[in-house]
Amino acid sequence: MAETVSSLEPATGETLWTGEIGDVDREVGAARAAWASWAAKPLTFRIETMRRFANVVRGQKEKFADLIARETGKPVWEALTEVDAVVNKVDISISAYAERTSQRRLEGSLGAKVAVRHKPHGVLAVLGPYNFPAHLPNGHIVPALIAGNAVVFKPSEKTPAVGEYLVKLFHESGVPEGVVRCLIGGPEQGKALAAHPGIDGLLFTGSARAGMALHRQFADTPHKILALELGGNNPLIVWDMADAFTAATIAVQSAFLSAGQRCTAARRLIVKEGEHEELVEAITRLAERLIVDQPHASPAPFMGPVIDNHAADQLQEGFLELMLKGGRPIKHLDRPDEKKPFLTPAVIDVTGVANRPDAELFGPILQVIRVPDFDAALVEANSTRYGLAASLVGGSPQLYDKFWANVRAGVVNWNKPSNGAPSNAPFGGVGLSGNHRPSAYYAADYCAYPVTSSEAEQARASIGVGLRDPYAANNLEG
Repeated sequence: MAETVSSLEPATGETLWTGEIGDVDREVGAARAAWASWAAKPLTFRIETMRRFANVVRGQKEKFADLIARETGKPVWEALTEVDAVVNKVDISISAYAERTSQRRLEGSLGAKVAVRHKPHGVLAVLGPYNFPAHLPNGHIVPALIAGNAVVFKPSEKTPAVGEYLVKLFHESGVPEGVVRCLIGGPEQGKALAAHPGIDGLLFTGSARAGMALHRQFADTPHKILALELGGNNPLIVWDMADAFTAATIAVQSAFLSAGQRCTAARRLIVKEGEHEELVEAITRLAERLIVDQPHASPAPFMGPVIDNHAADQLQEGFLELMLKGGRPIKHLDRPDEKKPFLTPAVIDVTGVANRPDAELFGPILQVIRVPDFDAALVEANSTRYGLAASLVGGSPQLYDKFWANVRAGVVNWNKPSNGAPSNAPFGGVGLSGNHRPSAYYAADYCAYPVTSSEAEQARASIGVGLRDPYAANNLEG
């Protein structure tokens, strides 16, 4: 009897989907067999296929969003925006491919031409996360397909139904079944896929711990592309902001959207000592008003549960650890039903916590840190091994210039939430947040490699230095 994997609805605990665990060799073999014919198709053919995919997804928007909402627990309104992002990724990726990997002709010496073109890598593995189970893997898959690669996609074991449905929509749009494969399974299948000799690279979105393990594993295979999109311990500085409510709104959006399960979510709120009380009070009041409920509830919730009970348990343990180290709870992390992973937004002052854990608490927990001046705020913002997102709320243009120049992050915002990252720009971080292969608009960079050619219609060759004179040699013999 075949082994199976099941996913549960976080909001209800009921089984949503059950499927058989896939065979890594079979899926990679199928992609390997289909890759060459897909790569040989004209670019225009691949682009038009992606446009059909966008139309197919658009036609299944409500159904797709319902599945995402049920499997992740996120509100339906948010799931609908994720489906929109899947659709929009197509046009963005087409533009990015034209700009980032366009064919170029240059002048060479002696009438030769220099051509720069790009080739696909071959078979790329994609490992997807559970927080945006359609949008984030799709952000790798679409650029990879446009470039001419085949893809083996392993969705998170926590959201396999969404992953399977996404691949089904690719096939319905005309992408050959061998060109996009869905590998169902858990960590064991993910490790086997990453180590498989039949892949030419891996595109990963997930935790820093898993990313570091993959980086070590790929150290022995420099011929394979590895693109890592990891998490963050992101700072949000509020400074010289007269409108406390607006600042609080941005802070709440930064920290608690998607139940805090965004890699760009603000984890640390950095404020000026003595001028923070009104802001923190406004954040607390607003957080208390947030509706936390199941995806289809009415009125619509701001956030749903975290992904599962294990995640909720870990977040509660993390909050307790901050308290035991000296953190002062301002708004507790409550769990109304111990059998379900619903958590209320939490705020805790950790200014007095020595050796604060530099960890990504992937949930609705906002840590408040008070500092005496802006230089200290910058030091605190950079006091992390991560470097994904950072945001400044308030301040003058000059202060923002100082913030932008000194903060260490790949996404830097001003008077915007930390999780406001546009898809038509590069997305990525430094430190433990990635390996300098930004995604989103720059995904085209890691889906194809440049080939430089010197070309001439007629062969010409000469050696001007270092040859013996043949006549001089004959005279010597005589």
